[in-house]
Amino acid sequence: MNLLKFKFFVSGLLLILGCKNYQSQELSKTYIAIGDSYTIGESVPEKEQWPRQLVTQLAMRGIAIKAPTIIAKTGWTTDELYAGIQQASLLASYDYVSLLIGVNNQYRGRSIEDFKPEIERLLKEAIRLSGNQSKNIFVLSIPDWGVTPFAEGQNREQIAQEIDQYNSAIKEACSRFNIAYFDITPISRRAISETELIAGDGLHPSGKMYQEWVGTLLPFFTSQP
Repeated sequence: MNLLKFKFFVSGLLLILGCKNYQSQELSKTYIAIGDSYTIGESVPEKEQWPRQLVTQLAMRGIAIKAPTIIAKTGWTTDELYAGIQQASLLASYDYVSLLIGVNNQYRGRSIEDFKPEIERLLKEAIRLSGNQSKNIFVLSIPDWGVTPFAEGQNREQIAQEIDQYNSAIKEACSRFNIAYFDITPISRRAISETELIAGDGLHPSGKMYQEWVGTLLPFFTSQP
């Protein structure tokens, strides 16, 4: 092979590889996760955040999703999350949207009646972010922080009851908007005896608990046509 032919061969090879890489990027779906400390994985390494574990697990199953865009902050309530979304620079739409919010409304003693219209507003925002594709949105229930060491000395039964009320409101709203709802609260309640499910701060889930959440979410993606 003379030098000229070799140059053409290398150029052609680079072009093919470039096209394949471009196609791979094009085939990768986009995903935005919105919420609070549970979504950013407070007290666990970034790779153990449940949205990132989810993307990793899906990649292992041949489902390519880009690294998640995460709009979340520790302590955020529903209204604060909504404001955070409005202030963020985001794509016009995403292929997938997840929502997990409400624990700080409960923690601050806000009423369930005030929560209902706010969760509805966030679901409408999720629909907008999904490009009006409700089938590509999934919502997680609020974990029960009352079983954690952080809640020592507090009324754990009352916390559980209020969490259940909030989750009922979320589930009902999801049903009205035809949005998938995943109840991960029972997993969180196992932490009262399974201490490895709690992060080092004594309040937030560990990477192991997040891994179990991801296990419940996988069918949402793998069962889709």
